[in-house]
Amino acid sequence: MRRTRDERLERHREERARGRRDPREPAGVATEGAGRQRAGERVERAALALDGRLPFLDAAKGQLRKVFPDHWSFLLGELALYSFVLLLLTGVYLTFFFKPTMAEVVYAGSYAPLRGLRMTEAYASTLAISFDVRGGLLIRQIHHWAALVFLSSIGAHLLRIFFTGAFRRPREVNWLIGLTLFQLALVEGFAGYSLPDDLLSGTGLRTAQGFMLAVPLVGSYLSFFAFGGQWPGTDIVPRLYTTHILLLPGLLLALVTAHLILVYYLKHTQWAGPGRTARNVVGKPLFPHFLTQTIGLLAMVCGLIAVLAATAQINPIWKYGPYRPDQASTDAQPDWYMGFLEGALRLMPGAETRLWGHTVSWNPLIPAVLFPLVLFMLLYAYPFAERWITRESGEQHLCDRPRDRPTRTGIGVAGLTGYAVLLLAGGQDVLALVFGVSVNALDWTLRVALFVAPVLAFWLTRWLCLALQARDRDRLRAGRQPTGFVRQSLSGGFEAEHEKVTDHQLYALTLHQRPTPLTAADASRRQRVRTALSNWYYRDRVRDRV
Repeated sequence: MRRTRDERLERHREERARGRRDPREPAGVATEGAGRQRAGERVERAALALDGRLPFLDAAKGQLRKVFPDHWSFLLGELALYSFVLLLLTGVYLTFFFKPTMAEVVYAGSYAPLRGLRMTEAYASTLAISFDVRGGLLIRQIHHWAALVFLSSIGAHLLRIFFTGAFRRPREVNWLIGLTLFQLALVEGFAGYSLPDDLLSGTGLRTAQGFMLAVPLVGSYLSFFAFGGQWPGTDIVPRLYTTHILLLPGLLLALVTAHLILVYYLKHTQWAGPGRTARNVVGKPLFPHFLTQTIGLLAMVCGLIAVLAATAQINPIWKYGPYRPDQASTDAQPDWYMGFLEGALRLMPGAETRLWGHTVSWNPLIPAVLFPLVLFMLLYAYPFAERWITRESGEQHLCDRPRDRPTRTGIGVAGLTGYAVLLLAGGQDVLALVFGVSVNALDWTLRVALFVAPVLAFWLTRWLCLALQARDRDRLRAGRQPTGFVRQSLSGGFEAEHEKVTDHQLYALTLHQRPTPLTAADASRRQRVRTALSNWYYRDRVRDRV
């Protein structure tokens, strides 16, 4: 039963009476110890007084010893969280000086090359932040670099979850939340770098308007609603500003909170090892070990992003000039997270179809609307599709080694390969200029690579995974493994040095599920399809692992 505040104070006095100073102790040491004791007593009294009104001590008592795994790969989610915190802090600072309006003014600020030019107040206020507000340029660049780190961390975190199978039951909902977070972060980043209304961001907005117009039947209505009239309209910057500082951050904050609650409730996954089972988590307790480590990581993230912002220039809008509808930036490239859409646009041949009095423009409808829609639908469905194919049941709390799931690993590497091809295609004009090749020839090369390279990557990845499985089998059979060192004998010969396989390595090599394809005889068509997919998923595997 929970003690009352008076009982706790009485217990505290008794402990003080038992811990009185020994008369033989030196006076200086006693004085110093008494000072520390008095300070501790004040802190304890304050905590007890607060606990009498808000019983946080009892609630936190059991939670302070919650265990978190300490593998480096689990830090990727923390990187995303801390860069998001930095985004919120710097974003609040920038809102004090940014003017989200498209009303035109004549620039008369500190940057001499642009004086006398007509521009929107959004662009003029961004120039003022960069040149007239103390520390404004540093905060702007911290904000932009933190956005890139945020999206990179989410992407890397999702890849870690995919390749290790951490999306399986009971964590399917967290996988869906993570994908939604990534999509919202993409839109949030696009809205953020579109706010200054410079020539580069205006080119990006014009591209986005093309995406809207490509939607059959309702495209023109979407464009009018977003831009407040004919291009470029008068409402797009205020609407983007409201979306960027209120709507999307609120959704991101809510989803991050839900994600952390689920992680806390469902426990972390962990790598196989001695003492690690599906019923426990082996690692560091929340207090003080994990808390100290994660505060240090927060300081490192903030410090490194600040150093990067102070030394590496990013998004110099004063070089681009204000946006004008009759101009476009040369070598215009979006931030990396939008590069795959840009690449898909550039690789898709121009084609139109006239249907029922309407023109359907397949570029940008297919690469910019249908392609990302299908891509994320497949990612949302993958955990449930894999469970249906592989017939896995029960909760999965141990991470898979990617080599033990060659088909899943191959699918992931194939997707990354396709993404890399699209990212290269997003800057094909720059690549053609740098390497002195034809843009048309480069386009056709990348179009072929988009379909061929993922297939080759899938086949090669599966082959490597199976080769690694065979090597693990040989290590288990022999009970030893090469160290990588070569020893010279007294007779002048050379031999490879070996060492015994440790218990920790034995756990990692043996503690996994053995895949077994489904079998179905005289079953329904649905069951036959499922069996065929299961046999494809487990078609090649190394048998007799131990």
